[in-house]
Amino acid sequence: MFPKTAWPPTSRAAALDTARLAEAYAEAARLPKLRSLLVQWRDTLVAERYFGGATAARPANLKSASKSVVSALVGAALADGTLPGVSAPIATLLAPADARLLDSAKRSITLEDLLSMRAGLQSTSIRNYGAWVSSRDWVRYALTRPLVAPPGHAGGPMIYSTGSTHLLAAILVRRAGEPLDRYYARTLARPLGIVPRPWPTDPRGIHFGGNEMRMTPREALRFGALYLHGGVAPPGTPAAGRRLLPQAWVDSSWTPRTVSGFSGHSYGYGWWRRDAAGAAGTHPVHFAWGYGGQFVFVVPDLSLVVVATSDPDALERDRTHLDAVHGLLDRIVVAAGG
Repeated sequence: MFPKTAWPPTSRAAALDTARLAEAYAEAARLPKLRSLLVQWRDTLVAERYFGGATAARPANLKSASKSVVSALVGAALADGTLPGVSAPIATLLAPADARLLDSAKRSITLEDLLSMRAGLQSTSIRNYGAWVSSRDWVRYALTRPLVAPPGHAGGPMIYSTGSTHLLAAILVRRAGEPLDRYYARTLARPLGIVPRPWPTDPRGIHFGGNEMRMTPREALRFGALYLHGGVAPPGTPAAGRRLLPQAWVDSSWTPRTVSGFSGHSYGYGWWRRDAAGAAGTHPVHFAWGYGGQFVFVVPDLSLVVVATSDPDALERDRTHLDAVHGLLDRIVVAAGG
């Protein structure tokens, strides 16, 4: 379970502490909702285990970790000229019929406001989620929610809403001129060796921006490693060494823009951030996070990517499991020399 590492480290550690890593896996085996735990250190998969009937070949539902993938697609679209820039008002990017739904205050909402969950629109998540996904037009429903705060560029707070990410999907579809799954396959999935899988759509046929994407845990590692490598496809992928995202986009995505009132974690462009406490100090952790405990953790200064998947039907609002997974990450950070 612990092969030798492959390339010179950027961290202070001379070797992986396999005894500490084994302790983390022993703790993982005691979590009834956990389905996988994979650790990649210095571009080598050093530990991998599946639980509760999960297997390496079975794709996991990433739930809202899909938002980090949609954010990556926005980065690709900015790089190839499909989108003009994050400060562009969404009124100029949406289909004309959708833009006409916006009043003067909503017309100031920018692409960046959607990316950072600071659009100011009433949330379509948590208690409002069922009504939104039951509506006949998800885009219209999200756009016609009342403004409950000023948009982020005007100092507004974080309002977590899957509808905001779905609006990004609608914008990408219109600007790219192709279904979102095709754009995803072309720009990210196939270059990273990720199999594009069926992805639910809304009543208009727009793929579900911000939820229900599926990857195997190893594929999720490749997605995390893309960010670890600053937007360059990592070793072992079909496009290894080719730039898929600008370094500036990775940096911008990881820059804290707001803070969740629920978790206390910072949020950038579709990515969360916290600090992990290691024996040698604290380490910034950037992570994609999905309902029930789906995580892709990236710890840049330790050259570390960790994927944890969980029962997607478990009740997330019991935070015991989520705290336990973060605790596993902290143990792994120490094992990696943190």
